[in-house]
Amino acid sequence: MASDGNGRGGLLSAGGILSIIVGAFEIIGGGGVAALAWLSMPLWRPSFPFFSGFEGDFGTISAHLTIVTIAGIVIAVLGIIAIVGGISAIRRRSFGLSLAGAICALLPFNILGLLAVIFVSLAKGEFETEE
Repeated sequence: MASDGNGRGGLLSAGGILSIIVGAFEIIGGGGVAALAWLSMPLWRPSFPFFSGFEGDFGTISAHLTIVTIAGIVIAVLGIIAIVGGISAIRRRSFGLSLAGAICALLPFNILGLLAVIFVSLAKGEFETEE
């Protein structure tokens, strides 16, 4: 494998970069979903043209939007952890934090997150020894 001059390969850098990319998409996607669901809660009112007097029970719809908001926030937090772990991998500081970031990139089950976990795991020996 090619090295960067310090005797280090590129697997760890590739894993860190993949973690950062996936983390950015998680923040954008999860934050966007959470924001749209949260903003649409008071605005969403279905119209029933043939049943104009029908009020309906909209409490369940509000509960579903709350669940979607919480899920979006969780995905955004996973994205933040993935970015922090990717930065740690690129700096070669902490294997545990780098692996945690790669696993957070994997959790929405995408191929880039899987590659990040594989690359960080294979490059465990490239981290600085903590003495």
